[in-house]
Amino acid sequence: MDINSSIATRAYTASRNATAPAPSGGGSVLGQAAESFAQTLQQGEQAAMQSMTTGLDPHSLVQALAQTELAVETAVTIRNKVVEAYQEILRMPV
Repeated sequence: MDINSSIATRAYTASRNATAPAPSGGGSVLGQAAESFAQTLQQGEQAAMQSMTTGLDPHSLVQALAQTELAVETAVTIRNKVVEAYQEILRMPV
């Protein structure tokens, strides 16, 4: 690993903590979903890093990436539905 990638890795690790979701004390369904989503992404990242450094089983890597892809697709679908509902509310007559 050259020095530039080492610096980039440290910068990424430092910024990742700033973008993590805040822990929710209320235990709402949406908060739990956000925590589960973040955990799935972290597991995918860890599997990818382990496969590059320690030679993790390729099957485990593919499985972790498939779970991550499904989580991202679900989040995008939920976001699209929320935007669609918001636009529908804006179209309502007052």
